[in-house]
Amino acid sequence: MTETTEPFAPPIALDAELLEQQLRQEDALLRGHFRLSSGLHSDTYVQCARFLRRPELAAPAAAALAGQLQAAGLQPDVVVGPAMGGVVIGYELARQLGVPGIFTERDADGLMVLRRGFTIEPGEKVVIAEDVVTTGKSTLEVAKVLRAMGAEVLAVASLIDRTGGTGGLDFPHFALLQVQAATFAPESCPLCAAGVPVVKPGSRPEKAF
Repeated sequence: MTETTEPFAPPIALDAELLEQQLRQEDALLRGHFRLSSGLHSDTYVQCARFLRRPELAAPAAAALAGQLQAAGLQPDVVVGPAMGGVVIGYELARQLGVPGIFTERDADGLMVLRRGFTIEPGEKVVIAEDVVTTGKSTLEVAKVLRAMGAEVLAVASLIDRTGGTGGLDFPHFALLQVQAATFAPESCPLCAAGVPVVKPGSRPEKAF
């Protein structure tokens, strides 16, 4: 008889403090001076893919999100994560909840759509999964697609909430960590004025705090 072993250690209880520590250890949450793709400057850079590449970290995080949803009495029929950021956490959250996990993506015109044979049946209850919600815009795009197909959007669940309460969502938002991030126009950036070197996201900063 072949003896089998579990791939990961039993998940430990995950709170916001521990998650932030793990994100920092993985260089997924950095403080410094960054130039964002929008052209704005920020004192914070979030790249959850560096955290989610580690299954032993992603699984407990998704379990904590699943626990929040279940504590609120929410049980979806399917989890939908927008590509790219929502694919991994969406899959793992779906696994934790015991439901299918699918994803939306943008078509050639930049519109959010369901492809690859993925469908939503009218009346199905859906939770949207995100790695980080910043403005809420892409989350609302996903919700619009799902609602057009007759789905009921129960909530969005994310590792990080960067909205500061200004996401404009018309459904609940469950998150493991609230992150406050300041953004500045380049011409009025106090970090530039202070002479702090700016780093383009995607390259590892030499100095981060």
